[in-house]
Amino acid sequence: MALTLRGLEVCLVVVLLSTICKIQATEEGKEFVITLDHSNFTDVVSKYDFIFVEFYAPSCGFCKTLAPEYEKAASILAKHDPPATLAKVNAFEDVNKPIAKLYKIRGYPTLKIFRNGGKIVQKEYNGPRKADDLVKYVTKQLGPASIEIKTADDAATIIDENKSFIVGVFPEFSGEEYENFIKLAENLRNDHSFGHTLDAKVLPRGDLSVKGPIIRLLKPFDELFADFEDFDLSAMEKFIEKEDVPSVVVYSMDPGNPYINKFFSEANQNTKVTMILDFANENAIALKSKYYDIAQLLKGGKLSFLYSDLEPNNERLLKFSKLDKSLVPLIYIQKSGGQKYLKANVEPDQVVPWFKKFLDGKVEENVKSQAIPQENNEPVKVVVYKNFQDMVFNSGKEVLIEFYAPWCGHCKKLAPILDEVAISYEKDPNVLIAKFDATANDIPSSEKFKVKGYPTMYFISSTKQILKYTGGRTKEDIVNFIEEHRQTEKTTISMGESPSSRDEL
Repeated sequence: MALTLRGLEVCLVVVLLSTICKIQATEEGKEFVITLDHSNFTDVVSKYDFIFVEFYAPSCGFCKTLAPEYEKAASILAKHDPPATLAKVNAFEDVNKPIAKLYKIRGYPTLKIFRNGGKIVQKEYNGPRKADDLVKYVTKQLGPASIEIKTADDAATIIDENKSFIVGVFPEFSGEEYENFIKLAENLRNDHSFGHTLDAKVLPRGDLSVKGPIIRLLKPFDELFADFEDFDLSAMEKFIEKEDVPSVVVYSMDPGNPYINKFFSEANQNTKVTMILDFANENAIALKSKYYDIAQLLKGGKLSFLYSDLEPNNERLLKFSKLDKSLVPLIYIQKSGGQKYLKANVEPDQVVPWFKKFLDGKVEENVKSQAIPQENNEPVKVVVYKNFQDMVFNSGKEVLIEFYAPWCGHCKKLAPILDEVAISYEKDPNVLIAKFDATANDIPSSEKFKVKGYPTMYFISSTKQILKYTGGRTKEDIVNFIEEHRQTEKTTISMGESPSSRDEL
């Protein structure tokens, strides 16, 4: 009998362990991220007061890296109180592209919060993309837009001294000023942290005797705080936009640094000024001091200032600006129209005079260009910065030009196809197929030619109309596009001829 009971106990343990394993297996196999598409996007989003959506492309490397982190974050947030729902949509699929267009998706992955059944769509999330970072961001967004600060201990807990923080000081939590402040917090919660208090004495800095209503921007840079008393919604937003920018942004590879993102964003139409130093240089401290003095003097104007030291992690900035390490210490300036100016190997006593010459318009533009090729006999013609105007804009031809990088795999695949296109047009004097090494030449008219990846192709008609080519990468696709948009007389194009068949004739 004892043996039978013992056997029964063992059986019960085995059954229990088996059940637990099945539950765990089911939990591990479950997908927590909801898949959306054109057929269910609106219906699903409308059912949620809060849903975090990723717009992705299957071939996107960044999207592939994000996928397991996003799924992990979704599994954690599903257990949060209150739970948060994460979803994804393949925005690259043709049937889903209208959704991407509606929400102005310009790159992948793009992450956006939808609130109130999709009636409110927040700005895209641009922070770190590890699961813990995503969870931290979403849980913050689930809470109130502004947190009440009752004590100095509350302030110490809520306010991160290394980040900007916006506080509303009020005599009471009611009235138009308070309501507008809460609206401001809702509108800007994606990029800023907010709090409100009845007592300015609990705040870490600024006039502690004010009764309000007043807005105080606490900053980890420059003058450390700024106050504002106009509670018009638009005026408050402009105040924050102006004041929440350091006189000099310090460059780093931190993807969550909002000031670096602002500096390089297309929305920043200021002239961008960059100083790159090597701290091993004996003049580094003096150079940095002169640079910061200029930035502080011109703060709030039409110039944005960036500073970087020459650490290995920061050398990407040199590559981005197409500059060589031997030019450091340097000052590099780029206007919104694309014009560039360089002072290489700068000395401390040269900083102020050179900058004054630049402001007076007396510094020559710095241009990077390969030499104009002495022979240009290949089917696809080589264009460099120095002959861009003559070959592209002043030739009177229909020009299809590829902006490429020599190391780019997609460009290498495209090369023989462009050869075929060029051969198809070799008897047509009105059409030019060209290529431009965007890593070895500055891009002329960068406000007209937006090159964010390789290959990028543009068509410039004989009447100088500029069209970005976004079609397929076959010979037929490209030829059909040229024929559709050309302004000169059309000719008969051989669609079947290839380089090999041509060589045999």
